[in-house]
Amino acid sequence: MLKKLLAHKFRSALAIAVLLGAGYFVYRTFFASSTPGPSYQTTGVVKGTLVSAVSGSGQVSASNQIDLKPKVSGDLVTIAVSNGQAVKTGQVIAQIDASDARKAVRDAEVNLESAKLALQKLQAPADELSLLTARNSLAAAEQSKTNSEADLLKAYEDGFNAVSSAFLQLPDIMSGLHDILYSQTFLPDQVNIDYLADQVKGDSPTIAELRDHVNMTYKQAREKYDKIFLSYKSVDRNSSQETIESLINETYETSRLVAEAVKSGNIFFDFYTDLITAKNHHAPSQVATYQSSLETYTGYTNNHLSNLLGVQATIKNTGEAIVTADRTIAEKTASLKSLVSGADGWDIKSQQLAVTQRENALLDARQKLADYSIRAPFEGVIAKVNVKRGEQVSSGTAIATLITTERLAEISLNEVDAARVKVGQKTTLTFDALENLSVTGAVAEIGQIGSVTQNVVSYAVKIRMDMQDERIKSGMSVSAAIVTDVKADVLMVPNSAVKSAASGSYVEELTNGVLQPKSVIVGLSNDTMTEISGDLTVDEQVITQTITSATSAATQTRSAGSIIPFGGGGGVFRPR
Repeated sequence: MLKKLLAHKFRSALAIAVLLGAGYFVYRTFFASSTPGPSYQTTGVVKGTLVSAVSGSGQVSASNQIDLKPKVSGDLVTIAVSNGQAVKTGQVIAQIDASDARKAVRDAEVNLESAKLALQKLQAPADELSLLTARNSLAAAEQSKTNSEADLLKAYEDGFNAVSSAFLQLPDIMSGLHDILYSQTFLPDQVNIDYLADQVKGDSPTIAELRDHVNMTYKQAREKYDKIFLSYKSVDRNSSQETIESLINETYETSRLVAEAVKSGNIFFDFYTDLITAKNHHAPSQVATYQSSLETYTGYTNNHLSNLLGVQATIKNTGEAIVTADRTIAEKTASLKSLVSGADGWDIKSQQLAVTQRENALLDARQKLADYSIRAPFEGVIAKVNVKRGEQVSSGTAIATLITTERLAEISLNEVDAARVKVGQKTTLTFDALENLSVTGAVAEIGQIGSVTQNVVSYAVKIRMDMQDERIKSGMSVSAAIVTDVKADVLMVPNSAVKSAASGSYVEELTNGVLQPKSVIVGLSNDTMTEISGDLTVDEQVITQTITSATSAATQTRSAGSIIPFGGGGGVFRPR
């Protein structure tokens, strides 16, 4: 079986080989010899103007657009424009309530006038009335000091009297307070406040706290009193003012501590009485006597404190009055001297500076007043009003949007084309929305920083139009062709006629059925034509395309699905 299969396979292969050979013989004999040669498309060399341009697309925009924002805050009292209104440079767009700003201007004007009058007065010679007034002012200041010095002496005298009056009663108050608190009226072996506290300690623990507070305040008052009493005995009316003032201050502090101790005792006895009464018991009759004495001591100490405090205030105020009088005397003395001798150059210069400062202040006030009026910085059209009258606005509020009537085309070019573009180059613009409109222009600005999108670098280019058409609106799509170079009176051929080799560029001519290459030098080119120079003349024919049967057959074969007929053969397709 295996031998039969092998023999059958061999016969099949032999039959296929015979058929292939026969097919090739038939093709070579009947078809190959009838295959036509290649044909050529030619064009003549032309002479004329070659224009090179780059193109791009983008949108129309206003040459300038700005949101008008105030520099101050306030209520809008006027809106002087509406959407679509044309405005001139400096025209008022809106007005903010400027009442305070106008008042500031008026005040600045008054201050400036006052400074000018003061300067005029300095520069004018002193009159008799001014001299008399200055002398009287100096005399009044000196009299004021004399009166204050007399008042101070009386204040120290009154202070010593207040101290003496206090020490007439303080010994009795301290003695009486000691007896009330620490005598053994109720039990022979227990002081009064301990006895009374023990009676009601089961009713409220607060009584013990009050007793301890009484002990503390009495101790403080006792120590201060003993110390100051010794000082009091060593001072008399002829002592120095500093000594008397120190004694007044110490007596006041002592009286305050004694008053605090009396107050603590009063609180203690009142609390004890309340607790006893709450139990429907009667306090010992001596308690009421003690309470009455404490009330009397309170009146005495308060009176001493008031007198001593008044003396302290009088001494302080009178001393300050003397210091003030000294300053006033020095000022009035200098003023009188200045009047007599006339103002010196420094005074005049100082007042001149004051006038300048007031002038600057007035300028600032007027500038701030101007800020309450929002004005158009350039001529244009109000694209949109964003606020209403009566609204409160701030420096961040966009009152309106102002755009110029001039329109620009903003297009995007890749980095290769952008490198060829220069400011001032002529441009032709067309618009998707305006089919029959074509506008010329010139490159106005080329972006210096590129933007990258999907690894492609592009640059923004602004084009200024030679004419403004009201049909052209911001945001419209626009296409631009920018002329980057122009050469007149040059030889040129279609781009497809120029070929390259290792030795350089060349074109081909057909001479007696034979292709003849001619070397050329390539110059400027655009999308269709290339400038050339060399051994060529106008209308000389050059080949732009070679058409062969293989080209046609390959085209047909590709159209039929790339099926190669059985048998093969024919020319070879070589794309150029």
